[in-house]
Amino acid sequence: MGDVPHAGVYEKDSLDLRKVFSQVLDFVSDGRTGAVAFFVGVVKSSGSAGKDVEVLEMESYVEHANQAIERICDEVVAEYGLNYAGVWHLVGRFGLGEAVVLVAVCGRGRKEVLAALPVIVERYKREPALFKKEVYIDGTHQWIEGA
Repeated sequence: MGDVPHAGVYEKDSLDLRKVFSQVLDFVSDGRTGAVAFFVGVVKSSGSAGKDVEVLEMESYVEHANQAIERICDEVVAEYGLNYAGVWHLVGRFGLGEAVVLVAVCGRGRKEVLAALPVIVERYKREPALFKKEVYIDGTHQWIEGA
């Protein structure tokens, strides 16, 4: 995949998702790809409990998560006949509006790409060992399933 980092889990300050976005676009400029869809997960101010979020903390069992992400990407590429799929998930402490995850799906046409994107997003939220803790403005916190 050229200069694009391997899909997986990275410490927050070790990977720039904006750069990965550009690297994916550079990679697909070979003429084989007719459609690219991205999903970016961003920290929002309203938490799962309906409380105001101050920060989000993401943790992971990295080895398990990386294996699961690789399997998900491979399976989605095969199922939808894609040229490429990648998930880059950051762990660490995040403020409001910060990007936590980038998903890219690349294929010959928009139908398979747009069909595959929600599948890969839902699978990365369920299958890898990723753990999300919402820390609220009132000082309480809650661990959230389906990070």
